[in-house]
Amino acid sequence: MTIARNAEAPALPAGPEPTASAWAPLRHGMFRALWIASLASNVGTWMQSVAAVWLMTSLSSSPVMVALVQTAASLPLVLLALPAGALADMVDRRKLLLAAQTWMLLASGALGLLTVWGLRDPWWLLGFTFAMGLGSALTGPAWLAITLELVPRHELPAAVALSSASLNLARAIGPAIGGLIVAAMGPGPAFLLNAVSFLAVLGVLFAWRREPPVTVLPREHVFGAIRAGMRFTRHSPALKRILLRVGLFVFFTSSLWALLPVLAKQRMDTHAAGYGVLLGAIGIGAVIGAFTLPRVRSLLTVDRIVDVAGIVFAGVLLLLGVVPSFALACALLVACGLAWMSPLSSLNVETQSVAPSWVRARALALHLLVLQGGLAGGSALWGWVADRQGSPRALQIAGAGLLVAVVVSQRFRLRPTAHIDLSPAVRWPAKEVMEAAEYDEGPVLVSVEYEIDPAREEEFLRTMEIVRRMRRRSGAWRWGVFRDAARPNVYLESFLVESWLEHLRQHERMTVTDRDISYRARAFHVAAEPPIVRHLIARLPIG
Repeated sequence: MTIARNAEAPALPAGPEPTASAWAPLRHGMFRALWIASLASNVGTWMQSVAAVWLMTSLSSSPVMVALVQTAASLPLVLLALPAGALADMVDRRKLLLAAQTWMLLASGALGLLTVWGLRDPWWLLGFTFAMGLGSALTGPAWLAITLELVPRHELPAAVALSSASLNLARAIGPAIGGLIVAAMGPGPAFLLNAVSFLAVLGVLFAWRREPPVTVLPREHVFGAIRAGMRFTRHSPALKRILLRVGLFVFFTSSLWALLPVLAKQRMDTHAAGYGVLLGAIGIGAVIGAFTLPRVRSLLTVDRIVDVAGIVFAGVLLLLGVVPSFALACALLVACGLAWMSPLSSLNVETQSVAPSWVRARALALHLLVLQGGLAGGSALWGWVADRQGSPRALQIAGAGLLVAVVVSQRFRLRPTAHIDLSPAVRWPAKEVMEAAEYDEGPVLVSVEYEIDPAREEEFLRTMEIVRRMRRRSGAWRWGVFRDAARPNVYLESFLVESWLEHLRQHERMTVTDRDISYRARAFHVAAEPPIVRHLIARLPIG
């Protein structure tokens, strides 16, 4: 994949990125084992989803209660996304995944046993669905963040597409199997089979011998890690654009997931097996999208992929409530699956392409927060609209809204990311600097004094704008550049960091691109000696 240079990156020579075939990541043993295990687990998850939604339709006729099943599954990620992302960046991701998968096994097994014993209640169902969502919330950021630990960076798009193919192949198979099991034996056995499916992932994770990243600094605290992740996002225009595109797309498309079971039962007069077939049609379309996406990405930018997918999805929403036959609805949903998978997979790759390893899980957690928050809030809203206007009308309103969102999003185009090198470029300060203060002392004022050619002032200041974003993303909470009134060629860069430990973490967080940005700024320095760097530790409160 070759993309033009990012405007925020330094102008360094870079050749085209190596490309990978759609199947290349499966050559790596651990990725292949996790891919196969996750396919089995995803099939179980979709069986559970079908069983839960269909059980709710038998317990309550209210579209709001049916839509709340999706909300209960998605809401935990809204509540726990940031802590889950922080944990995934702080602790051993393998151990976190083992704990989360075990929790979901127990929750699904308990729901299955209660259902088999006849203890069926809509609030019990929502409660256990919420419990499953808690495990999923803890799994999501860590699971996405380990992808670059299992495959080379140039295979990331193919690996994400394969992971999406696994999910959507399960979407094609799981609902149909789940519908048949529910029709033949009831929802309880479907819940129990889902519990068994987690054993495959647990087995692979137990066998994985992950090498944790090397650090000489203490582990971050959860709230400090969350603040660092939010600060990174605030000062990363690229990540903010990605999150906005995800939110606009998902909010309106959530109407399909919320209202399809109601539409299937009330308008198409089908049963659990028929609903499974409808979901399977979406899965087939998504699998087709996963294997055609590399070709599509070579022809279209990510922006165009998201735009075209939005138009196609909007067309499906507008037509779905008025189609005369079940077969035609299935055909429309195949197109819908393709239009769902392609933009979300592409935007996932973009998120991982702008977030370095130290904050990757937190960036992906925000991505999932926007995704699942849109699903949770959108599902509740569209269920409420359907309660008053009917499901077909609600889908049409959502389709029209999605077309408007495609137009609005033209103002928030994504920037190319291929030129950014997020490989760690750890640059530890000298030992005497490391030991100059206690970790909790601060705030710390860091200054860098440059002597520049006054004729290059504008060019220098433009470069320092790039430096500002770099410093703020890595931990600075104040930053500025000052000119010496007595010496017009002397400029002082200064920034504040909340503690000495946080400043040392800035060194640890440096990427190759960050290092090159620093070199680019220092290239303006014309004195024989290097720029003077000072570290000043506060002794009285700032204010």
